[in-house]
Amino acid sequence: MTVTTPRTGGSETDAGTATATVTDTGAVGGAPPRGAGSPKAPPLDRRVLALRMFATSITVFTVLGHLLLGFEQAPVTPVLAVLFGYVLDLTLETLDARAADRAPGYAGGLVRMIDHLLPTHIAGLACALLLWGNSSVWPYLFAVSIAVSSKYVFRIPVGGRKRHFLNPSNFGIVVTLLLFPWVGIAPPYHFTNNTVDTLDWLIPLGILMAGTMLNVNLTKRWPLILGWVGGFALQAVLRWLFLDHMLVAALLPMTGVAFILFTNYMITDPGTTPSKPRNQVVFGLTTAAVYGLLVVNHIVFGLFFALIITCVLRGAVLLAAPVFTRGPAPAVSGAGPTASATEPAVSSAEPVSTPTSEGRNGQ
Repeated sequence: MTVTTPRTGGSETDAGTATATVTDTGAVGGAPPRGAGSPKAPPLDRRVLALRMFATSITVFTVLGHLLLGFEQAPVTPVLAVLFGYVLDLTLETLDARAADRAPGYAGGLVRMIDHLLPTHIAGLACALLLWGNSSVWPYLFAVSIAVSSKYVFRIPVGGRKRHFLNPSNFGIVVTLLLFPWVGIAPPYHFTNNTVDTLDWLIPLGILMAGTMLNVNLTKRWPLILGWVGGFALQAVLRWLFLDHMLVAALLPMTGVAFILFTNYMITDPGTTPSKPRNQVVFGLTTAAVYGLLVVNHIVFGLFFALIITCVLRGAVLLAAPVFTRGPAPAVSGAGPTASATEPAVSSAEPVSTPTSEGRNGQ
């Protein structure tokens, strides 16, 4: 038999009423009508697909880097960083799920667990790839612990959900650089340490093409990239015009593999950057402006510090936004709590965010 059940919330297309097929046993969505084909599987979440592609690309690049390109960290470093990150993430997710009385994000089979661990996999390899801790492995593990833990500690309410707002990999790197002065960033030359001639150009070009396709087709963060790259060039020109800095030297970082990696794979993190194109451009321009100020004040590692400062500024804006946008609640007859008409609407079809979710918040 069929019954009509009211549905509230959600998008315009599913507002009003919806007809659900109910079997005699009371289960929703009984057997399909005769002659109908098997139901199509739901399309794969674009966020999950982006994470899978990014995790694959950074894994391949790490393996090739240690085998062929001349990465100078010990080969065991990325292995230990990733494994340590897995254990820490699963532990924190289990504790957080129990505290919130919800199912862990990794529950539901092997594929679900793999997808849950993809952000941690990326963070572990990023810390092992970009930091230089000499012969000690502890700085890398410390950076991974900060990166993974930040997703559970630094969360703010956005659209009725708790979301992390600090770029995990970048935050782990920044804290490590601040607390351990003898730790630095991996030397830029080691990305192409063992290559010559044409390969010196093909490797950055390949990374750029792969990152561009990822951000244009999946993460949709190309406006952010345009704002960041354009802002970086603009601050270089301004420093040349008003501070007598050498223009070539100010623009030179844009030609390196480290800058390309940062631009395509770190600053574009979907979980900690805006979704609206206009706000993405503002985010990129702000990061470039902060970088220019840091360089003028002779602060090293400007890329990483500029991004974390911008993330903090964005978090402050997200916290302050409800204060300035919330109006008086409309008078509603009847009992029960009612949301204010000016609060942001959230589609009922959107999954509840977990600390490892990289969902888009529309800010």
